[in-house]
Amino acid sequence: MKLNEIADNAGSRKKRMRVGRGIGSGKGKQAGRGGKGQTARSGVRIKGFEGGQMPLHRRLPKRGFNNIFALDLTEVNLDRLQEAIDAKKLDAGATVNAESLVKSGILRRSKDGVRLLGRGELKSKLTVEVHGATKSAIAAVEKAGGSVKILAPAKDAAAQKAAAKKPNRKAS
Repeated sequence: MKLNEIADNAGSRKKRMRVGRGIGSGKGKQAGRGGKGQTARSGVRIKGFEGGQMPLHRRLPKRGFNNIFALDLTEVNLDRLQEAIDAKKLDAGATVNAESLVKSGILRRSKDGVRLLGRGELKSKLTVEVHGATKSAIAAVEKAGGSVKILAPAKDAAAQKAAAKKPNRKAS
């Protein structure tokens, strides 16, 4: 084989269609853009426009709301903790919290905190500090001889105290 004999596989590169080069080419006149008007021009087409009729996204009723105060907790199951202890990534004697879970590689990040879920079984005695836990997870940890401490979000407690002290003034 010589350098001048090297070639691409047949069909691996396709030449682009040259549009607007006469009616004989098959892509002449409007060049595949349809008729005239906004859609034939370059630039933005109005998405969801229905020719002046009330668009579907405005005809349908609104539902639900987005709770801006909701905490986004990272979830961890008991079986993941047990796997990490068996693999010697987590120390069973130390307190298991968000920092230790991230450091051991069980979690990538803890977001607003960690919530412990009850899937799997725990054989090791653990002291766990998390922002939330299911009843089954707490029961499983205590059955293994450990304890679960639920951490209350400090910012919420402070905000509730401040709201309780403020008098409720209404314009009369």
